[in-house]
Amino acid sequence: MIKVKSIYQLIVYSIIFIIVLISFFTFIIITNAFTELQDKIKMIEQNNLTKQKILIKEDITNTIQFIRYYHEKYKGKKSEVIIQNEVLKALDEMKASKNINDYTFIYLFDGTSVYYPAVKERIGENLYEFTDPNGIKVIKELIDISQKKEGGYIKYLWYKPARKKDIKKISYAIAYEPWNWTIGKGVYLDTVEQIVRQTQDQYDEKISNYVLQITSLTILLILYSIFIYKNATILIANEVREIGKYFKESQNEDKPFNHNKILFTEFRTIVNYANDAMTSIKYRTHLLEDLNKSLEEKVNEKTQELTDILEAQKQFLKKAVHEINTPLSIIQTNIDLLRMQNSDNIHIRNIESGSKIINTIYEDLSYMIKKNRVVYTKTHINFSEYLMSRMEFFNDIALSNQLFFVTNIQRDIVIEFNETELQRIIDNNISNAIKYSFKESPIYIKLLQDAQYVEFQIKTHSKTIYDINKIFNNQFYRENQVKGGFGLGLKIVKEICDDNSVIIDVESHDDETKFTYRFKTYENTPS
Repeated sequence: MIKVKSIYQLIVYSIIFIIVLISFFTFIIITNAFTELQDKIKMIEQNNLTKQKILIKEDITNTIQFIRYYHEKYKGKKSEVIIQNEVLKALDEMKASKNINDYTFIYLFDGTSVYYPAVKERIGENLYEFTDPNGIKVIKELIDISQKKEGGYIKYLWYKPARKKDIKKISYAIAYEPWNWTIGKGVYLDTVEQIVRQTQDQYDEKISNYVLQITSLTILLILYSIFIYKNATILIANEVREIGKYFKESQNEDKPFNHNKILFTEFRTIVNYANDAMTSIKYRTHLLEDLNKSLEEKVNEKTQELTDILEAQKQFLKKAVHEINTPLSIIQTNIDLLRMQNSDNIHIRNIESGSKIINTIYEDLSYMIKKNRVVYTKTHINFSEYLMSRMEFFNDIALSNQLFFVTNIQRDIVIEFNETELQRIIDNNISNAIKYSFKESPIYIKLLQDAQYVEFQIKTHSKTIYDINKIFNNQFYRENQVKGGFGLGLKIVKEICDDNSVIIDVESHDDETKFTYRFKTYENTPS
């Protein structure tokens, strides 16, 4: 929608709209007139063609009847050659028109010209293979169609001496079987052009009248718009200026606006509303100033309280992570000692599994605290070996949950990456795979490399993930609340992947979920 910012623009847009509207109607009128002309031309051409077809067919039908009558009358009394010559002579005598374009022609079925009064020199010439500019074998098609029961018409191009060029022509031909004659007559179709030209002239005159009338109307409307602008808008602009002056002065004065300065009733109504509004605004302004002072003090007080709470939470999280590290190290050390005494004890395995889960959570929390203060430098990492070492770390956790790994890991894949960040990607995906997989099902881990990417993929048999975006983008979001966890892992993974241009692809349907990560293969990375 057009935004009007002034009365001047409104007038200009109105004039443009009028011109566009009139142009649209002009286009419709001219288009309709043109369509009407084309329909009329088509009807004229069709009617003329139908009329010409009827005339030449009647003419040839009469000629055939005469030939048949004459032939049957003198058959047996005279030779066939004499009868044919007399018929041809009679046709010359019966030719009513002196127009060289109005004639009957006769060909033998082999294409030899028997009777052709327009160019008598062609009599006796075989024209069976004669072809017009459009590729139509005229004589051949006339002979073929003439041998049908009712004869027939064909359209083609034929030279017209009066115009010295090929012109569209239509001919009707029918055969006289006893003599193997194809008898026909044609008519040039250019006679309709004069009628079409007259109709075209009438159309041009009508369009000229339409354009003249529409142009006159357009000028009158534009002049009227300019008149409105010159008279009404100046008065309106003056009154708007007065009202604006009042609003400007009212900031420093409490004096109401003088109605006598306003001419239009509508603007007087606005002035009344303005007086009331300004009085109310000034009253409320004083109230707001007092409230703002009190509110500002309370906001500052609450802001300080929230700042203190957030700082306390941050310090608590740092201390908690620090405090977790010591007992976790003690637990892991004692587990190692117990394993040395009894390596196959299932209870020890379960304790170790639990400690490793706590260790993974500790690593996530530690990464979150340090990520904005530590620069994670990239190094060349043997992805294959590092992945297998992390799988070994999680193996006890998988066995405790009645799960097992199925791997397809290409050897000696090296990437340029930060080891801490790579560990977060691997650990969080394996940890989630263990947490959400169905009991006694495999966890498929694949690591392959091609010319462009290193592809790391984990596939599990688990429930469908319905909102993939939320598991990556929403902190603390978990689709399955029963499984526990903080919902931090995949949020961390997403941030690391975005920072390192790692492509993430997740597919989840039926009872299968697949997480795929594509790391770019750099040319300067050793293989």
